[in-house]
Amino acid sequence: MDRKIFSRLAISLVRDPGQSLLVMALWLWLEEKRFPNIIVKMLGLGDILVYALADEAASCLQALESYRSPSIVPLDGGMPLTSAIMGRTISFQMIQQIKFTAIAEIKLFLNNVCAFIFTDILQVVLGSPPVAIAISSQPLVIPGFPHPIFGPLTIIPRPLNHYLPSGGAMWGWSRSMEVPVDDRTLFLTFSRGYPVTENEIRELFTSHFGDCVDYVELDGFTSIDQPLYARMAVRSVLIVDQILNGKHIAKFRINGKHIWARKYESRETRT
Repeated sequence: MDRKIFSRLAISLVRDPGQSLLVMALWLWLEEKRFPNIIVKMLGLGDILVYALADEAASCLQALESYRSPSIVPLDGGMPLTSAIMGRTISFQMIQQIKFTAIAEIKLFLNNVCAFIFTDILQVVLGSPPVAIAISSQPLVIPGFPHPIFGPLTIIPRPLNHYLPSGGAMWGWSRSMEVPVDDRTLFLTFSRGYPVTENEIRELFTSHFGDCVDYVELDGFTSIDQPLYARMAVRSVLIVDQILNGKHIAKFRINGKHIWARKYESRETRT
């Protein structure tokens, strides 16, 4: 079913293949979040409706790319057709509230499901038809990747006789998969002249969010041995969303000292 819908997007509807991969990953993520089986319901819809649903998904993904929540939230939530098809309200604002959880888990679907089950379709779309025997181990060049927030995507060409077992866990996906540590890391900054210790950081966030801190790395030491910033890894990406609460920067205070928290970005991600 997933392959049929992806084929319609990338071949019949001639949508951008890279964007179509992300749209499929978003829909699969929504299904994992216990929303109705949207992909099953799409099978009986006409091309105009499927195209419109893909447009809503693409707009949602674009909203996730913003560092800040959209300044203007559409009155209809941005996904009215998707809500109608799913029989349940879904909006940009709802997803923005768990922005970094969404990004990390959509990335898992992209790399552990979509990268395997759509390979032959992508080869046709990209002008490299699959063959009976794989003749190259060079990954496909997917338009739009590396992506600004979903990162690189490696898809290796596969022969037509490549066996795809059924079942999510056998694709390489499982609910217990760990996200990369960068996805659950926050960047903390402090006021100059008001040094913050690791114990204070742990005390602050533990008092607000429970046993959430994995580790803390203080850095940016001044000549008087005071750290100016730190990287704090938390135990799950959901904690990142709870700490930021839909904001780009969250402000905290402990013992009269201010701490600003924002999502950590590695140099590779910024590049």
